[in-house]
Parts: sequence; structure tokens; C-alpha cells
Amino acid sequence: MTGILIRGASSLGEHTDDIRIRDGVIIARGSLTAELGERVIDAAGLIALPGLVDLHTHLREPGGEASETVLTGTRAAAAGGFTAVHAMANTSPVADTAGVVEQVQRLGERHGYATVRPIGAVTVGLAGEQLAEIGAMARSTAAVRVFSDDGFCVHDPLIMRRALEYVATFDGVVAQHAQEPRLTQGAQMNEGALSGELGLAGWPAVAEEAIIARDVLLAQHVGARLHICHVSTAGSVEVVRWAKARGIAVTAEATPHHLLLTEDLARGYDARFKVNPPLRRDEDVLALRAALADGTIDIVATDHAPHPTEAKECTWAEAAFGMVGLESALSIVQRTMVDTGLLEWRGVARVLSTTPAEIGRVPGYAEPLEVGSPAHLTLIDASSERTWSVADLRGRSQNSPFVGETLPGRVVHTLHRGVSTVLDAELVDAETVAAAHEAVTRG
Repeated sequence: MTGILIRGASSLGEHTDDIRIRDGVIIARGSLTAELGERVIDAAGLIALPGLVDLHTHLREPGGEASETVLTGTRAAAAGGFTAVHAMANTSPVADTAGVVEQVQRLGERHGYATVRPIGAVTVGLAGEQLAEIGAMARSTAAVRVFSDDGFCVHDPLIMRRALEYVATFDGVVAQHAQEPRLTQGAQMNEGALSGELGLAGWPAVAEEAIIARDVLLAQHVGARLHICHVSTAGSVEVVRWAKARGIAVTAEATPHHLLLTEDLARGYDARFKVNPPLRRDEDVLALRAALADGTIDIVATDHAPHPTEAKECTWAEAAFGMVGLESALSIVQRTMVDTGLLEWRGVARVLSTTPAEIGRVPGYAEPLEVGSPAHLTLIDASSERTWSVADLRGRSQNSPFVGETLPGRVVHTLHRGVSTVLDAELVDAETVAAAHEAVTRG
């Protein structure tokens, strides 16, 4: 008899019990005695959360392997406590056909650190001119349910309407990168007094807010689901709040970095802090936190955007937008939401696991940590604290804004379908993970 017994974990930070896992499934909870051949994990002092789910991950493969691969990106995900990630479509070739999304799905199945759910492009080549093969991607073996041109806004209202109508036929969702391109041409940072002082072209908040306002009305008109990527302004929060009050099927995400960092970090022209949408004002950060706490913003998504060193160690104007975030996301949420009293750990599970899984239609997360559910778990030591370094980054790129920062919490164990991908705070090697998953599949 083989299996895992997690002993003494605090489930959702609320009560302590034991969790028994066998064949990738939670089969018992309570006060349990170890059985013959069972591996026992001493989880005293650790908090058990359902495995985290990221709705917004750039894995770069195919075509961008110098920055990240499915293997290295899911390894970073496991290190951060994630057991499922949604791979954005801005690869090369773009994930705008059934063939490409199925390729990404197969890469995820081969490497196994986390479930990989491909996101399909809304338009061909992300060009915003012609709808991609949305139906074919939905019917493919990848069963795509989320579509996004992230990195580019679907700015044509007619194309956006058609995309929303299409996904409504199979319960899909369009995830919009809300950025009016004509208002942000050449923009480098948040528009305001500081952008003028630094001589950097400003990125107005209204460029985001106007697109969200348009799209929630389109979603209401056609009866479709709309998701707003990386909300960054207080005005955007108010538009989403208004839409939800009208019963419009809109959901929204905030990134960890927009919950913590502000435009003031641009003063040093350190391109680690150059991101799309840009870092905003203190009042925007506080509005995002409050909206996440009250449910106006539904989830936290990382927008993990790896880049090679040369794309960031250059002048601000020439640097690429984006930062990595899978490994640090849970620590930032603890710092900004839990340690401030805005969320309890059950709320963290909601915004980082169950709700993103629901939006992305990922099975296996509806009843987290309950008997009979798949064993996707993350065990964290919330009492620990550490100074973040490049050694904590397990992907291929190192463009993290948090290197040198002291952050709370540490992922001690990550289990994906009952297989340890992180064990005693160290990654398990890929071959062992793959072999263990194969054994679970065989039963």
C-alpha cells in the first residue's frame, strides 16, 4: 500500500487535521494513523491551501525559448505553489490554431510540474483584424475556453463583439488586454506629474478604463463572459463594480505587482519596473486591494512575463515590458492582503485557486481539500521571512522586481495530482515528477 499522509496541516488556516492521499486523490481527512508504506509529511505549523491556479502566464514556448519554456515555466509555477497555469497565446507561431494549442498542451503533459491550459488568440497573429480559429481551438484536444490577444488590445469593437458572440456558444470567455492603442502610442509609464518630471511619455488611466467600459456593455449586449486582464487603476475598479451591479458577466484580475508597487519606482529608470499596464499611483494600489477584498476584483493573476537579461538591462525606453512573478506571487498576496488584514487564508484560496479555476473552467478545484477531490495542494510556512534573491527564481529569466526585497512566507510542499513537485522547499527533478505522474495514471 502506498500513498501520502499529510499530518497536522492547518487547512485554509482554520483547523488542523490530517489528509490522506492515494492515487492522486484525497481519500480521507481527520485524525489519521499512518499506514504501512505510506509517506508521511510532517506539516505541523504549515497552512494547507488548494494548489494555486494562474490565469495569466507567459510560457513563451514555442518560439521564445530563450526567455522561458513550458518546462522551466511550470517549474517556476511549482516553486510558487501553482498546480495549474494558463499559457498566453503570444508565442511564435501565435497560438491561433488548433495545432499550436495542442502542441502547448502536449508539452505541458510531458513535463508535468503543473497542468498547462493553453489560451487561444482572439485574432489571427494577434493583429486585431480577423478572428482566429476560435471554434477549432475550443473543439481541439486542448479544449480551449479562454481566448486573449494579451499584449495587444482587441481594439476594433466589431471584432470584439463577434469574439464575445462566438465564445458564448460554448461557455468560453474573452480575456481583454484593456489598452486603447491610440491613447498609449509610445507610452512608457503612468501619465502624471512624475512622467513629466522624468521625461517619459505618459500612459493615461483612461486608456484602460475606456476599453473596459466599452467591453462590459458589449458583453451585456451579446450575453457573453468577459474577463479583464491586469486591472491597474481606481477608475477601472469603479467601471467593473458598476458592471457587476448591473449583472453583467464580467470578471477581473489584479497582478501581485500592481497590489504593491507604484510609479515612484520609475525614478531610478530601473527597467525591472517597466510593465504593461504601468505601475500606477498609491491611491490606485489601495483601490485594487480594497476591490480584491470585497470581490469586485475576482482573482490575482501573475502576468508572469520572462525576458532575457539583455531585454531588461538597457535603457528604459528600449527595455521590454514585463516581469516574472510565479515564484513570488503568494508572498506578495500575503504581504499586501493577509498581513494587512484584508483577506484570511480562505480568501487567498478563493482569489488564487478556486475562482481562477472557475473562470478558466479547470476541473478539479471546485471542492478544494475535500475528500474525493484531486490532490492539488500547496503547503506554506506563513511565519517565515526571507530576502528574495535570484536563487529563488526557478524559471529561465531573472527579471523580478522583488530581488533584494524581504518577503513573507515560503512554499514548503507543492503536490500536483498527489505527486510532490516541491518537497521540503526544494524542487523535485523533472524525471522523478514524470515517473510519479505515470505511476499515478497507471493506478
